[in-house]
Amino acid sequence: MRQKGHMHGGAASPCAGCKILRRKCVKDCVFAPYFPAKEPYKFANVHKIFGASNVKKMLQVLSENHRSDAVNSLVYEANARVQDPVYGCVGTISSLHSQLETLQTQLAFAHAELVHMKTLHHVDTKSPPYMASGITFPENKDFYSDVDVAFLYDNGAGESLWSC
Repeated sequence: MRQKGHMHGGAASPCAGCKILRRKCVKDCVFAPYFPAKEPYKFANVHKIFGASNVKKMLQVLSENHRSDAVNSLVYEANARVQDPVYGCVGTISSLHSQLETLQTQLAFAHAELVHMKTLHHVDTKSPPYMASGITFPENKDFYSDVDVAFLYDNGAGESLWSC
């Protein structure tokens, strides 16, 4: 699973971690498998946010089968912190949650509109009222066509969910 540095003229190039820290990359370097020399930006952001010493300690404590996931998480969080220093990943999650709520509202509105349109189509295609022995039976009253469907968010203000 470990990736070794590239060979340049007989000498192995250091991993991104050792290159940025300007030190010799030893054979059992904890950074080498996860921060290859080709991707120095990964380690640069992680080092900037968490510090190389802290990352090294975390990786040494974890078993080797969990290290890759930990590095991926650290890289993701570090990149999010670089983009949004205040909120980091939480800002991204909050934004996605807001988008999800908006889309769920739009979906509910589209579903209600579809039900309304099906009901209108059903009323238009009904056969005339049944007549037997001179008695006329009225058609079933279609309540959906007379009532505007409105969903209200009950936060005390009575705001509509459809005003996005």
